[in-house]
Amino acid sequence: MTPLARLLAERIAATGPLTLADYMAECLLHPVHGYYATRDPLGAAGDFTTAPEISQMFGECLGLCLAQSWLDQGAPRGVVLAELGPGRGTLMADALRATRGVPGFHDALTVHLVEASPTLRAEQAKRVQGAQLHDTVADLPEGPLFLLANEFLDALPIRQFVRAGDGWSERVIGLRDGRLAWGLRHLGPVPALAHRHADTAEGDVVELCPALPGIVAEIGRRIAAHAGAAVFVDYGGWHLTGDTFQAVARHAYADPLEAPGEADLTAHVDFEAVAQAAAPARTTAMVAQGELLERLGIGPRAERLARGLAGDRLDSHLAALRRLTLPSEMGTLFKAVALHPPSVPPPPGFA
Repeated sequence: MTPLARLLAERIAATGPLTLADYMAECLLHPVHGYYATRDPLGAAGDFTTAPEISQMFGECLGLCLAQSWLDQGAPRGVVLAELGPGRGTLMADALRATRGVPGFHDALTVHLVEASPTLRAEQAKRVQGAQLHDTVADLPEGPLFLLANEFLDALPIRQFVRAGDGWSERVIGLRDGRLAWGLRHLGPVPALAHRHADTAEGDVVELCPALPGIVAEIGRRIAAHAGAAVFVDYGGWHLTGDTFQAVARHAYADPLEAPGEADLTAHVDFEAVAQAAAPARTTAMVAQGELLERLGIGPRAERLARGLAGDRLDSHLAALRRLTLPSEMGTLFKAVALHPPSVPPPPGFA
């Protein structure tokens, strides 16, 4: 039993079962034993790899997407260029390098990173020097907001509800024989799920992310008020049903209750909830990651980077392109939506 598991068991024994959202928050963000508080989870030596770590092309394409959107909106000054959950800072570093040649863009902006992990903040400082660090979106300065969020929303804690007749039961985490175990707490009607009665049946699971609407609403407010654009990329879908909660450790799926604080915990993102929360900003249609990157020119960029490469280096480069774009890899599992002001066209790559 991990140190965090013992603390959670004591808490459950004293106050009762935890919601999944409470459990995820403790596992990921506990100040001493939380997953993100204690490690750099990325890369071969970590537990998982994200698109920016696979190839520089990912960050380059998204950075140029925002820069073109900035030009389309009249090249405003005082730009807040921000990233949520920036990992090691690789995505932002690649985006900044790719946009150096966009006249006036860098002179118009300051860079801001929203990050909860002290370990990752140290890595970000090495790669994105001069960036301002923040705890929440609300801490960002007001102004035109051009924002990236790759695999950020999937780590926000969720609650899970199981359809039970005309009402719902919530999946909770309690104790069985001294160990963490799943249970159900019957709730009856849940107002936030009233719209899901028509498309669910007995036993169906529906997930809600309590923090998502507030975060997205704040971003949407700023973009509608000041100009800007936000690009969200994550694995998920639209109007989801089913249990998508998962744990990953050492690049393999794990039991999410087995070792609290030692595995990454995520859930698929329901992009319908993003669209509902974004008003008064406009939300684009959802697009698969591979299709988005193709529209943004990853093919020609890959050809240019391949010049002069040979042997293992060329093989690695082409493998990275395939992993980012092919349907059998990340190409269709990951989706994207963008937010933009109602009065301007969507960012490039988004219909």
